[in-house]
Amino acid sequence: MKASIIAGFLIFSIHAFAADLDKRQSELKAIQQQIASEQQDLQSSSQQRDKLVQLLKRDEQAVGDAAKKLNQTEGQLETSRQRISELAKQESQLSQQQQAQQQVLAKQLKSAFLAGNHDYSKMLLNQQDPATVERLLTYYGYLNKARMTAIESLKKTRTELLQVQQQAKTENERLNALAVDQRAQSNQLAAEQQQRQNTLAQLQKVINQKASGLEQLQIEEASLKRVIEQAMKSMSESPSMEGLAKSNGRLNWPTKGALRHAFGSTRSGNVHWKGVVIDAREGQAVNAPASGKVIYADWLKGFGLLMVIDHGQGFMSLYGYSQALLKDVGDTVKAGEEIALVGRSGGQSQSGLYFEIRHKGEAENPAKYCR
Repeated sequence: MKASIIAGFLIFSIHAFAADLDKRQSELKAIQQQIASEQQDLQSSSQQRDKLVQLLKRDEQAVGDAAKKLNQTEGQLETSRQRISELAKQESQLSQQQQAQQQVLAKQLKSAFLAGNHDYSKMLLNQQDPATVERLLTYYGYLNKARMTAIESLKKTRTELLQVQQQAKTENERLNALAVDQRAQSNQLAAEQQQRQNTLAQLQKVINQKASGLEQLQIEEASLKRVIEQAMKSMSESPSMEGLAKSNGRLNWPTKGALRHAFGSTRSGNVHWKGVVIDAREGQAVNAPASGKVIYADWLKGFGLLMVIDHGQGFMSLYGYSQALLKDVGDTVKAGEEIALVGRSGGQSQSGLYFEIRHKGEAENPAKYCR
């Protein structure tokens, strides 16, 4: 029943996803036709670039949603597998316990049978020693009580064993339904990534033909500056958030990989890197280097799916180019907790993580804090 409900919900989700994807594909084709049929001046090219950027935003948000769902499903799959493994151990232990209890009960029944030649009434009529009779009666009472206890224990074990077997069956059904869901979500993610790639190719074509790469970087920096200013207004002065001043050289990098771009190196012209770019495969986990609170989690031009974490005392960290954001604004995160997935959003051609650390709005070298 559960599997059929999940399947029904999955079919509905796939239809909704297909309709949304078709709409975005149609919009992209319309822009492509407009570009091909008209002689564009700089102004119209800029307008089309903005349209493509907005479409890219929606494509990358859809990729993020699909990747987040897939990540959650894979987590549920792992939990389900662990539960099945635990249930199998419990079943094995209960089976062994049941077998041992059956052997104990069999021995007690055999003892009772062998002792059955003693007739209590005959012992009394034959005027056996009352003390002897009393001892025998006490002994038989103990045997009977032990027998009843063994029977009750065996019944309890059998009940628990049946319950565990039923739980294992239910968990296996859930695992199968999750596996079906995972395959569908993987297909959805692949379709969204292809749509995003088509939009990005058209956007790059427009930028190469009409727009200045340096101008684009300056626009992106201005967008990030506005986000930083907005984030600073949301920052907490809570004494429980100690900031990063005492963490020099002690923090772990948010993800594993070599530095593609170092802090302060030139991007283009007089535009320099305010953070670092870490080479990492798409879908790799991004972990919070320190505890804090999420104060921004959205798509930003040039930086894609971006998260900002407030660490207190004027410190914040930023994570861009993400494939998916796994935390929302207002969420509290612990050091080492998974917060995002490495990606190439923001129109990046290579997967990686953009990582910044700022203090009172000013960018600082992350290598100063991370080991």
